Amino acid sequence: MTSVVTDKAPLTLDRGKFNDPRRTLDGQARAAVTLNNLDTLWFNTGTLCNLTCTNCYIESSPTNDRLAYLTAAEVGAMLDELQTDWQAREVGFTGGEPFMNPDILAMLEDALGRGYRVLVLTNAMRPMMKLADGLLALRNIYGEKLCLRVSVDHYARDLHDLERGEHGWDRMLTGLTWLARNGFNINIAGRTLSGEEEDSLRQGYARLFVEHDIPVDAGDGGALVLFPEMDEDLDVPEITTACWGILDVSPDGMMCATSRMVVKHKGDGRLTVMPCTLLPYDERFKMGATLADASSPVALNHPHCARFCVLGGGSCSVA
Repeated sequence: MTSVVTDKAPLTLDRGKFNDPRRTLDGQARAAVTLNNLDTLWFNTGTLCNLTCTNCYIESSPTNDRLAYLTAAEVGAMLDELQTDWQAREVGFTGGEPFMNPDILAMLEDALGRGYRVLVLTNAMRPMMKLADGLLALRNIYGEKLCLRVSVDHYARDLHDLERGEHGWDRMLTGLTWLARNGFNINIAGRTLSGEEEDSLRQGYARLFVEHDIPVDAGDGGALVLFPEMDEDLDVPEITTACWGILDVSPDGMMCATSRMVVKHKGDGRLTVMPCTLLPYDERFKMGATLADASSPVALNHPHCARFCVLGGGSCSVA
């Protein structure tokens, strides 16, 4: 693993890095990850969102439609392949805001009806609340199989709103407490944007959950997932084959060892499978139109691979 000079000011990423899928900038063999089993299949339902967050890795907004809305028929066809050829346990839906997709309830019901655990990433605001009756119907049928992961960027209102915008806290909390009152399976996606130690963050979230009767164990890393911050412009080491031993990290623990994501790029006539939820646009990571096409190893050829997965220990799945 190439070294990074420590300095008070963050270093800018050398654009010579992460270009060659086989070699790092200093000529070492780049690490790659083999797909062991497809445990989680993600669908990006579209990049349109009701918010424009300060640091959204996918740049979702009310105007960003670079990833078009998936249809229930398209999701169903991909689930047919998943059900036939793979032993997946979980189907995830992300965006954008998934509850803005007009087919979202039909997609959820299709995946749940096939026996999968379903995870939905949401800001729990008005788009979700507009579908409250449909969500309650799914919860009544499928119970714990349906899990909603609500984005709460920090346990303090001001830091959450710094990312999500004015009134973001109140609107999120309305949806989150509604989910809790109605017995939904909930977990929380937090952020490390404050720079606090993990123990301090978890203690702060624990106080928030107690105050509002949110049935989430802040000490459980699967129930409260704390995602590292991502910035493609900041320097980060490239990951070599030697890094697995140096860092005592296994390639089997990376998202792309167990996950893939289905997207529809604007203007494309077909779906595209990408390695993971973090790389929706990068042309180098297009793997094909089917899950079979997407079974090849993934070179860790992007800053997010290093910062989020290998060094940050992040994963979007819970399966």
